[in-house]
Amino acid sequence: MAKFVALISWTEQGVKNYRDSVERARAGAAAAEKLGGKLTKIYWTLGAYDLVALTEFPDDETATAFALALSSQGNVRTTTMRAYDEAEMTAILAKNK
Repeated sequence: MAKFVALISWTEQGVKNYRDSVERARAGAAAAEKLGGKLTKIYWTLGAYDLVALTEFPDDETATAFALALSSQGNVRTTTMRAYDEAEMTAILAKNK
């Protein structure tokens, strides 16, 4: 499974509905599972982003489908980054030897 880090900002609608944030996160986790992925961790944060989520999906396309589905509800905007663990990075570096 590919790993991803999502930096999430509330939209104006999301801020108005902040009381539903935990419930929306649970619904997001269920949506990820329907796509064959997993929301492994979510943090509500201070600063430039309102939330940070760690997810896993079978591929980039599925992660993109999830981000689009999530954003289409109008509560959040996401910036998603592919993440590599130590073993994956070791394999990447080995390609340049």
